[in-house]
Amino acid sequence: MSRGERKTMIRREHPELSLSHQCRLLSISRSSFYYAPRRESPETLGLMCRIDELFLKYPFYGSRQMVRHLRRDGIPVGRHRVRRLMRLMGLAAIYQAPRTSTPHPAHRIYPYLLGGLTVDRPDQVWCADITYIPVQRGFLYLVAIMDWATRHVLAWRLSNTMDAGFCVEALKEAIDRYGSPGIFNTDQGSQFTSAAFTGVLRESGVAISMDGRGRCMDNIFIERLWRSLKYEAVYLHELIDGFQAERIIGAWIDFYNTERPHSALGARTPAEAYRDGRPVDMMDKLDHRTNSSRRGYK
Repeated sequence: MSRGERKTMIRREHPELSLSHQCRLLSISRSSFYYAPRRESPETLGLMCRIDELFLKYPFYGSRQMVRHLRRDGIPVGRHRVRRLMRLMGLAAIYQAPRTSTPHPAHRIYPYLLGGLTVDRPDQVWCADITYIPVQRGFLYLVAIMDWATRHVLAWRLSNTMDAGFCVEALKEAIDRYGSPGIFNTDQGSQFTSAAFTGVLRESGVAISMDGRGRCMDNIFIERLWRSLKYEAVYLHELIDGFQAERIIGAWIDFYNTERPHSALGARTPAEAYRDGRPVDMMDKLDHRTNSSRRGYK
């Protein structure tokens, strides 16, 4: 029975069993099922949504430029507030740092392994990233594990905190379903440098690669995933809570994987390209990379 099928068995108003007890019985972590959104005032949540929209268009904006743009839009706001919210949302201008979360000073940083490497087949390299998801009374974080060559989304999780737990759950699901990749590449965010996350990779015999300075374009394919997800699903709905967010995000990712053809994949869907295991035209992807860097993609 899949995780989604087990979740449908859980009842929030069960007369005898608490939500936590039901999750334990079905081997589902409560944090991966029940999403209590992070709380901010309605005014602040509106400002965060506007910041996220601007960052999708202008991923090179730091807090200073973001403040200038917001003030031109008639939103009187200070830099300290914008900087705090951008950090809370995991947004960092691409010229300043390629990371979407803050590195931990005590965590080991692994070397970058993709220099000069041609990535043209499934399971050669996987990558992961985290993005911010607004809901009506707060916000959540979404992590996705993606196969680099085919853009196939292998696993994903929502969370109301930025700890490593939901990232580890997504990683374990991807490995359980698809086996282990040769290399796993991430930024240097504390979730990905944590002992829990890197420990799963080491136990599975996966080479760990982490972006260094000047590697801001390495996660462009998963960044483009976030842009499409938000414009085609998240921003088209008024997400009430994590339950609704999970349904809508899950439906869109299924559509993305199985129905949406990509020119860079020879008009195949990511699921077809991943299943076929044929080489991918990376030169086409490089063209997309150049164009995306001009347009903005977060």
